[in-house]
Amino acid sequence: MKMTNGVFESHSHFRAFKRSEKVLVSTFVAICVCTLLFGNVVQACTGIRLKAGDGTVVYARTLEFGVDLQSEVLVVPRRYSRTGSTPDGKNGLKWTSKYASVGTNGEGLPILLDGVNEKGLGVGLFYFPTAASYAKYSPAKAAKTIAPWELGSWLLENFATVDEVKRNIGSIVVADVVLKEMGYVPPVHVVVHDASGRSIVIEYVDGRLHVYDDLLGVITNAPSFDWQMTNLRNYVNFSIVNVPPVHLGPITLVGFGQGTGMLGLPGDITPPARFVRAVAYTSSVLPSATGDDAVLQAFHILNNFDIPKGSAREDQKDQYGNIIADYTLWTAASNLKERKYYFRTYQNSQIRSVDLMKMPVDPKDITKISMKGAEVIKSMNP
Repeated sequence: MKMTNGVFESHSHFRAFKRSEKVLVSTFVAICVCTLLFGNVVQACTGIRLKAGDGTVVYARTLEFGVDLQSEVLVVPRRYSRTGSTPDGKNGLKWTSKYASVGTNGEGLPILLDGVNEKGLGVGLFYFPTAASYAKYSPAKAAKTIAPWELGSWLLENFATVDEVKRNIGSIVVADVVLKEMGYVPPVHVVVHDASGRSIVIEYVDGRLHVYDDLLGVITNAPSFDWQMTNLRNYVNFSIVNVPPVHLGPITLVGFGQGTGMLGLPGDITPPARFVRAVAYTSSVLPSATGDDAVLQAFHILNNFDIPKGSAREDQKDQYGNIIADYTLWTAASNLKERKYYFRTYQNSQIRSVDLMKMPVDPKDITKISMKGAEVIKSMNP
């Protein structure tokens, strides 16, 4: 940093300038850390869908982040008034919730990142780095504009089925609105499931809306959903059963053990690798008889995507010397038939649940339920 318009007239002026310089440098460092923390690391959420023999549809997902988002479970009532956000601070889209919903928030916001509503619609926001590009904003469109992080609540509070979402998603503008709690525009895409078992993925790429039928019910992060589906063709040799012995002239090659049908599946935690594995696991698990069975099965599958602190990290530390590492803050599942929301956290692997239909759904305000709590290790000593 240098002076270009004058000289220092005194030592006090020089000291004042140096203090300003330190403030600017500190601000620059903080911005760099935020970019590292939120721009590069937050890429590891995994979503799946299971269908049980009794007709229950279960949607489940992990949520990974580089810092604790202080998530809570929220129950949003019917007739709750909302006003969307816009890039220029004007009031955006206004709506009143038609349906009650339950799910998780972040950063103390009254907005659901993930959840299910009273009609059995399940919605989840997933990080979509390097790919998300929202519509160009015009103040003339403020009245139908919302921020990316508000999309989940808008869907849950207004629609009952995937078909309804498809018919209405084009009526709003999702714009580049900075989330002040994080200091940047969150790049997200959204998965939507309904109680019939239909699923779609909603993405904004190059400023255009894209809606894909998600026949397999799987989602991760970038690249775009159509790329992820094309990439599955690299694994055409996948089999849910063990491969037979291979005969090479006088030699017979026999696999070392169970799982030879999945030889070659990617084992890393990048989004494309997790997408392939999520498809492999959800396609190969034995069918669940009931919704409760499917919920437990979903948590078992997502055990394979649980990220411990430190295994997904940047090569730089923050300004306090802390390692910047992504980890699984919580894992959740939604029973779309019974309208129940299940969760466990990094600190407590006990599965806990909230039954939306047993909660008050007509109060004036949101009900908050803490997700905090430490793991309880039960002694079995006689």
